[in-house]
Amino acid sequence: MDSTWTHQLRAVGLRVTRPRLSVLDVLAAHPHADADTIVTAARDAHPSLSPQAVYGVLRALVDRGLARRIEPAGAPALFELRVGDNHHHLVCRGCGFVVDEAEVVFWGLCPGCRSPE
Repeated sequence: MDSTWTHQLRAVGLRVTRPRLSVLDVLAAHPHADADTIVTAARDAHPSLSPQAVYGVLRALVDRGLARRIEPAGAPALFELRVGDNHHHLVCRGCGFVVDEAEVVFWGLCPGCRSPE
């Protein structure tokens, strides 16, 4: 049993269960995975784990802020453990698309520079 997961689950008021630990392990190994991928990978470790149980775990993790649900238009929802920040996601519209660099710059004037002297 991973003590980090145990601590995080308890910190948000969730019981520590094998399905929850399995899903957290999968999300750590497969960021941005869809639910079907998570079900398949979690069942590798625990074959009796039902898809319904995995969906319930995902819902609980998202509701309690331990996981994020990303909903790209026209594609299955994706899940990740990186929460609490404002990072961006790229959704590929076709196969073979690779982004090797991206940069977002916001330009403007801070309140001090906007103030008339």
